[in-house]
Amino acid sequence: MRNGCIVSLVALVLFTWCAAAAHSEPAGDGVLRIDWEVKNRFRLFRNEADFQRHVAAARGDGVLAAEQRLERASDGRGWARDTVERLCVDRAGKLLEFCDRDGEREIYLSPRDHRVGVMLGGAVPANEGCAWSFDDGSGPPRQMSGACDEEMKVRLRDGSPTTVTVDIALPDGSAQRLVSDIQVRDLLIAGMGDSIAAGEGNPDRAILLSDEGFCFRRFGGGEYFRPGRAGFFGAKACPNGPGEASWSWSTDWARQSARWMSGGCHRSLYSYQLRTALALAIENAHIAVTFISLGCTGATITTGFLNRQGTSDCPSPGSGLPCPGTSPAQIAELTDILATARRHRASRNLDLVLLSIGANDILFAKLIADVIVQAGTERALLGRGGLLATVADAQKVLERDLPDNFAKLRAALKPLVGGNLARVVYVSYGNPALAAPDTPCPGGRDGFDVHPAFGADGKRLRQTVEFVSQKFLPGMKALARCEDAKSCADPSTERMAFVDSHQAAFASHGVCARSNDDPVWDRECFSPDGESFESSLVTGATDPMRCQYTASEFRPYTPRARWIRTANDSYFTALTYPEGLPSTVQPADIHDAIWGIFAAVYGGALHPTAEGHAAMADAALPAVREALGLVATAMPVRAEPLPLPQNPLPATGR
Repeated sequence: MRNGCIVSLVALVLFTWCAAAAHSEPAGDGVLRIDWEVKNRFRLFRNEADFQRHVAAARGDGVLAAEQRLERASDGRGWARDTVERLCVDRAGKLLEFCDRDGEREIYLSPRDHRVGVMLGGAVPANEGCAWSFDDGSGPPRQMSGACDEEMKVRLRDGSPTTVTVDIALPDGSAQRLVSDIQVRDLLIAGMGDSIAAGEGNPDRAILLSDEGFCFRRFGGGEYFRPGRAGFFGAKACPNGPGEASWSWSTDWARQSARWMSGGCHRSLYSYQLRTALALAIENAHIAVTFISLGCTGATITTGFLNRQGTSDCPSPGSGLPCPGTSPAQIAELTDILATARRHRASRNLDLVLLSIGANDILFAKLIADVIVQAGTERALLGRGGLLATVADAQKVLERDLPDNFAKLRAALKPLVGGNLARVVYVSYGNPALAAPDTPCPGGRDGFDVHPAFGADGKRLRQTVEFVSQKFLPGMKALARCEDAKSCADPSTERMAFVDSHQAAFASHGVCARSNDDPVWDRECFSPDGESFESSLVTGATDPMRCQYTASEFRPYTPRARWIRTANDSYFTALTYPEGLPSTVQPADIHDAIWGIFAAVYGGALHPTAEGHAAMADAALPAVREALGLVATAMPVRAEPLPLPQNPLPATGR
């Protein structure tokens, strides 16, 4: 192709072949060019409007800033509460083989084509219209025409370039031609690991709380009231006799559950892994991102990643769907998914894995229980049940078991990423209990008074924080980067990309962080002295909060200083009863004392908030871009209001 013009007085149309316009990247406002972008390029979303909401929130200042804009725009109820119903997964969180996206039935894992918008950019001359041609070599070129400022929407074949030609009809009867070869790069990205990978603590649709009290019994005797689930019409007071609160009522209770992308694993759209993949799609107009979410709360390397694990929650509580109580091994599920993808396209390979795992291996949940459960009947029972662990216990596992198990994880992952673990980006944890750099939270009942037996012990908390900072986090870094001298047979192919730059930010946003900019509800209702709730059984039955606000006014997705969910946050955000427990350990009724403990912690206590996950995504993006050979595109600065959700939910969020 040549710059310059070829003129023919005989021809009715004059064509100018412009090599400078053959590249679709913007080259400055004055250069005439063909611009193009993949539409709805985060392929987990069915609807373009859901993707565009995130494009509008992105102002070039990071995922965290975008998340905060979305939180304010949703009045703290969360942007995902309606999006979760419009995904390429079924109600149980399983990927759909075929997904209807923007009116087109697509193969999710191996799309045959992509919807693309093409238009002229730069200084478009005065014209009489444009004629477009799209030639992918599979048949006659497709022809389209329209105004030159009109975007042409066309589906382009996956896996091969398309030659795009536009003829600009000029007022003098001549024409100007631009030609460009364009090709969509479709990235297949898997997110794997434990509750941090899954997004635990951040249900896509948070629980709706009743302003009235719901009774829990205590081990050793006694009762207390906390806000119940809105919409539950069963007995809210503790039963007086056997059978008075039967499991026939639990279906009504279950229907009011929080909504997750995958209920059994508590997978969430707020997960840093999903937000990282989504950010790639936002900032790169010429790619599509096919994301696979496999992280599962409670997963360890041996149980969950390499082998099946038990799950304590139902995929869709109250729906009547079966509650299997188990989740397949993530490595086996990923292998099956890739096999399905290759049935449709033999060359389909995994481009990247995002990974966070290891905390459950060193007994993290038991460490937390040891810190927050005070002396008394509950602590004695949990201790006898093996549900408490000390720092010494965790240290033993870290030294004795974790290196060998991590070596097994490497061996299982390596064949799925082309034999090179550089395409695995391991994102480390943020220390959840720092008040400032190298300064543990002081302990106490601040954020933990939702259960009468809770209150962080200052000494045990300090020991745990020091273990996490000085032993666990450096240990995971050494394992991921092959620095431990024994878990890697070939460091050149087994060294993972490693991310921990977010840890410095988390040091100022731990579970005890408070700010005058926190929501008024938090400042007024979550007492720093542990006096948030009515102790009177009479008053608590109708109004369990001591503050002037009601429980239903709590907003889980509002910017706040803490990026870690407290036990109070967990209860007010998820209020989760793990209903997938085996029948042999299922409590007798929904007021059972064990439910009070589960409800306070099993929705994500000591896990990152949506803001925390967004900060982790910001940290992960540079390593992900490098692994994929992508360059961040400067985002235009916009100040217009964010678009409203499609079919917005009523004020109650339901």
